[in-house]
Amino acid sequence: MKSNPVQNVKPYISATTRLPEITIKAVILSIILTILMAGSNAYLVLKIGMSVSACIPAAVISMAVLKMFRKSNILENNIVQTAASAGEILASALAFTIPALVMIGYWSAFPYTILASLTLVGGLLGVFLSVPLRRTMIIESDLKFPEGIATAEVLKAGNESAAAKSIFLSGLAAAVIKFCQSGFQFLADGINIWGRVGSTVFGVTAGFSLALLGAGFVVGLEIVLAILSGAVLAWFVAVPLYGALYGLPLDATDAYSAAVSIWNTKIRIIGVGMMVLGGLWMILELIAPLRRAMIASLEAVRKIKIEGRSNIIRTEFDIPITYVAFGVALLILPIYMVFNAIVTSSGIQLSPFMLLISSLTVTLLAYIISVLGSTLASYMCGLLGSSNTPLSGLILMAILLVSLFLLMLLGTQDNFLGNADALLGAAGITILLGALIGCALAIAGDNLQDLKSGQLVGATPWKQQIMLIVGVLVSALTLPFIFQLLFEAYGFGDVLPRVGMDPAQALSAPKAALMAAISQAIFTQSMDWTMVVIGILLGMVVLIIDLALKKRNFRWRFPIIAVAVGVYMPLSITVPLFLGGLLSYFSQRALKRAKMTVEEKTLTEQRSILFASGLIAGEALVGIVLAIPFVVYQSTSVFKVVPEALENSTDVLGLLVFIAVVYWFYRVASCLKPSLKK
Repeated sequence: MKSNPVQNVKPYISATTRLPEITIKAVILSIILTILMAGSNAYLVLKIGMSVSACIPAAVISMAVLKMFRKSNILENNIVQTAASAGEILASALAFTIPALVMIGYWSAFPYTILASLTLVGGLLGVFLSVPLRRTMIIESDLKFPEGIATAEVLKAGNESAAAKSIFLSGLAAAVIKFCQSGFQFLADGINIWGRVGSTVFGVTAGFSLALLGAGFVVGLEIVLAILSGAVLAWFVAVPLYGALYGLPLDATDAYSAAVSIWNTKIRIIGVGMMVLGGLWMILELIAPLRRAMIASLEAVRKIKIEGRSNIIRTEFDIPITYVAFGVALLILPIYMVFNAIVTSSGIQLSPFMLLISSLTVTLLAYIISVLGSTLASYMCGLLGSSNTPLSGLILMAILLVSLFLLMLLGTQDNFLGNADALLGAAGITILLGALIGCALAIAGDNLQDLKSGQLVGATPWKQQIMLIVGVLVSALTLPFIFQLLFEAYGFGDVLPRVGMDPAQALSAPKAALMAAISQAIFTQSMDWTMVVIGILLGMVVLIIDLALKKRNFRWRFPIIAVAVGVYMPLSITVPLFLGGLLSYFSQRALKRAKMTVEEKTLTEQRSILFASGLIAGEALVGIVLAIPFVVYQSTSVFKVVPEALENSTDVLGLLVFIAVVYWFYRVASCLKPSLKK
């Protein structure tokens, strides 16, 4: 991560202007939207394994509702989306982990007290850990936080008719196309061209996500090139090579399913290994800026004591670091109590002394991994946005580390040999700890995204952080009910709660199934550590190349985390991200050659950011809206109306529409709009 001098961003609402932020109507609307976004996103993650950021949909809904009141403002809208996004991101973290517990037979239902406690302490830990990261990640770095920028543009567009018109057109187009993809389903959301080549498979996959296209445009070509390099390594080198050396999966029905199976069970773990190394290296790089942030926070506390709060710039006022330290320390006891109860009931035979040591170790692991992981998650959110951050990969990395520690601590006493209950208990403890850490990581990264939008619109950071705590509390109280309801309605994986249910309607929870398989494989000592080691070794090579480029002052760099993301993420995500970055690069080149004044070029650049924000907003909003009827009708095909004549042409139609939008976007980003010339 590049470290810059403190950035001077001119906020939309100046620091000297004071507007109501935390109001009664904003709090009530926040609670309602938090529950709505949590339920919708839990379903989406359990169904398809991917989440949709709620910050933009929540901002749009908030603006629509608050406009009905005589007095409302942009900072109130920002407060609402900040709190509501907590429900979405916590639902994602739990959906990646908690269903694994019923899949392995550790739970038969979702105990309210344990699940609510884990969500609450994990979420609060994430909020507290993100406070000192704000200065490091947002003010002193060049991270883009694309969804934060997009949310700010949406909020500002609500106050300005000209901006609203620009963002409305692309948002409407993205919304309609998304509905035709996921609702009507006569436009494919991607294309797969794979075939058998000798004894292996080779091909390409491309997604047609306009939100990812917009995110790639905001991020820029430099980062997406690094991500693409990881994707090329995974899909065009590792997958075909693995197939040639070890054969194709026997249960694969075609070349594409064989490629996905190899990547999902083997190659993806290489990405996790790279993340482990990249995360440790990034922490070393961030020690200095984090130290500066802590010193600045302590100086702010001293300044408050000496001069009073009136002398602190409103837009730089975080929750005081002393309160943060107290909050983090206060969470030690509940985390210890929860995991002491879990370890006690795990089926692992432990002496009182070993029970104490095990519970303390688990608590310490929760803190250490949460601190390191929150920094990593925040960095990734800055690179790609919340929706595109591989949160499941970070949680999987945490589960790997936790499993190793528990295996070293408890496995030495032969607790797992021939003891099925102990094996099940150890896997359960690992997944539960992964859920808690996942909540902390998710909230920390998402909070930075919200604080970025707050920086741009002129919000008060400590008020956003307080409302995020409100969102965590509401989510902790409601998410156990939501997961129990979804389990009773559908079942997870191949586990059905009642006799006579249709297995085809069950929510597959693909990421949770991966967590279950990995946690069990470690304790049964059947884990393929070769892939993790390969990832670490490849990460070292990437790191050496990146350092060499840095030393020679090359523009193009290959951050190890970005490359690891490319290995871990599906190719359908990487391709539209890359196209967005490519679009940004060529449109900037066209602007430089264009005969325009500096002011005209600036206006065109602003319009292109609005266009990208609209693409992100439109698709995200429809993604959340569609989840509601999908849950009610227990089907993702409730709106499917594909004419018979189009059944075999949806991928071609989807590609043509996507190309048309890319061309439209290029024209917007590289040509001066006639109305702007006046």
